[in-house]
Amino acid sequence: MSFSKLTVRLGRRNIFASASLLTRNTLDQQSRYITNSDVRFAKLAQEKKPDWNRAVSEAEKIVGYPTSFLSLRWLLSDEIANVALHLRKLVGSNHPLLKTAKGLIYSGKNNMQAWGLIVLLISKAAGHSSDIPDMEQDKAAGVLHSQRALAEVAEMIRTSHLVHKGLVNLQNDASSDPTGDMMFGNKIALLSGDYLLSNSCAELANLRNQDLVELMSSAVRDLAEAEFVGPRDKQNSPLPARPKPDLVEYKQFTDNTLEPLVVSEALGNARAEWTLRHVLNAGSLLGKSCQGALKLAGHPEALQEKGYLFGKHLALAWQACLDREPFILGSTGQFSLISAPVLFTLQHDPSLYELIEKGQDSVNDVDYDAIRNAVIEGPGLEMTKTLQREHSKAALEVLNELPPSDARTALENIIAAMQD
Repeated sequence: MSFSKLTVRLGRRNIFASASLLTRNTLDQQSRYITNSDVRFAKLAQEKKPDWNRAVSEAEKIVGYPTSFLSLRWLLSDEIANVALHLRKLVGSNHPLLKTAKGLIYSGKNNMQAWGLIVLLISKAAGHSSDIPDMEQDKAAGVLHSQRALAEVAEMIRTSHLVHKGLVNLQNDASSDPTGDMMFGNKIALLSGDYLLSNSCAELANLRNQDLVELMSSAVRDLAEAEFVGPRDKQNSPLPARPKPDLVEYKQFTDNTLEPLVVSEALGNARAEWTLRHVLNAGSLLGKSCQGALKLAGHPEALQEKGYLFGKHLALAWQACLDREPFILGSTGQFSLISAPVLFTLQHDPSLYELIEKGQDSVNDVDYDAIRNAVIEGPGLEMTKTLQREHSKAALEVLNELPPSDARTALENIIAAMQD
């Protein structure tokens, strides 16, 4: 047996041992807490604001188990084990792929593993038609097996997109990558992202639903298009468009979900530009995944469209919440230049765009402290809070049309946990 194969097997054995211990602890916690869930969730929603981690943990129990592809059947595969070994070689190289890998297991509000959970919760909250065969139902969790597969597809597509975004644009001269670590990291990011995306396509095809394939394909198209919206630096990091003096209302977000959005009309309008960027980058995938889950359950098109609106508004409320975090008192370091507080501040004071223009070669050349101070002193943060509340309210309005259930209450708690 070769040394590399032995290393992979030993690594997988350690993962299995750790996972077994984690599973045993989780079962102990579930046996301790799962009692009269309807009453507990009702009290949680009425008495106090839910904590984010607690809200997600309680929601996972409702649908049976966490949905993330970071489960034993993935962790114990040869491909993932090999990727984990190769990632160790990138430690110390500052390759963006390491930050993405950290995001996979970070237990904060930017935890991408919750996306599949949202899909399963809306699936259980809406129920399914009576003509669904028993063999297709997961009666213990209250969802369909096809809906659980779709939740995994949504997570794999999103994760593959984030991994692909970790690619670094290397210059032609060798001085840009003297150790070769960046090129090696690019190869891992490209192949890992392709592996996840190809597996998601295969699993989606296994559902044998042409309308669903078309719907999810349009979500992948939107993710790709999001990487070409507005100005960019040489590393393809996004920059905000120059603010327009005359604002025109942008109404296209309620049109046919299969048609591409018109980009040029939104750029320079703070609210429209932020919404466009994040509908393409996140809202489209989550919305269409929720819409697809209701399609699999045999619901009418009107309710399917409500599912899309719920997922889209939840994703935008989630993003607005994340956009505010870098401007908490005492925060330092870089932040997204297309975040809602920055865009609203630029709209309020267009002269600040001179600071943005310094990042045309690299966003690292931007004076982030000056922009942060301008955002804190301006109306951007308050406008972002209003934006978050509007999208949260829109998502809750869709939930209120569903019958009361523990799944609906769990979604309400997740939305409440994002608020102030």
